[in-house]
Amino acid sequence: MQIAQNRKTVAYVRVSTEDQAREGVSLDAQEARIAAYCAAMGWGVPEVICDAAESAKSLQRPEIAKAIADLCAGGIERVVVLKLDRLTRSVRDLADLIDLFAKHEVALVSVGETLDTSTAAGRMVMNMLGVVAQWEREAIAERTSTALGYKRQRRQVYGHVPFGWRREGNKLVEVPVEQDALTEMGRMDAKGATLRSIGEMLETRGLRPRRGERWAPATVRPMLRSRIAQEAAA
Repeated sequence: MQIAQNRKTVAYVRVSTEDQAREGVSLDAQEARIAAYCAAMGWGVPEVICDAAESAKSLQRPEIAKAIADLCAGGIERVVVLKLDRLTRSVRDLADLIDLFAKHEVALVSVGETLDTSTAAGRMVMNMLGVVAQWEREAIAERTSTALGYKRQRRQVYGHVPFGWRREGNKLVEVPVEQDALTEMGRMDAKGATLRSIGEMLETRGLRPRRGERWAPATVRPMLRSRIAQEAAA
């Protein structure tokens, strides 16, 4: 593989929301800390690439894509991030990036975790951190799902009030006429009725959706598939 001479150091910064991107505070802080780290390491002033208002759930981001292309072309010596979660929140993507960087002899450096993939130890710890981060996210998701399931079973409000119920304090109370309609919707759906015909049934009963004016198929479908409606029908 041909390695270009005078390859550059790149600082990658990212924020996930429009407000953060507009205010720029987080971006400036990331740039400043990375610049100070690079100066201390004797790497000079890095070229900054920025993905503003972009999620780290995937690598489908415009600036990281350009950086990867430049990396593959041999123009980058190292990529420096403030923390790993600025680069990616996916273990698979992190592993793929580490392999790609190693293939092109490019170091991935995290200032916050004090890690550098130019060393074997750095690569091992980087992978371990990524696995732990994904475990933490999945554990949070499981706890949230359990909590919502508990509230749903006890008919407690945890979001918008679904069709078939009304809110009384923190409780969901059944609305008989809407419950009858839900039962009929389930019966029609089981017989293969179209979403449009189910919507027409609701219209003839003088019922209105929680949002919007008419029972469009896109409004009927989530009602039929909602967990609380399915549990009520069971």
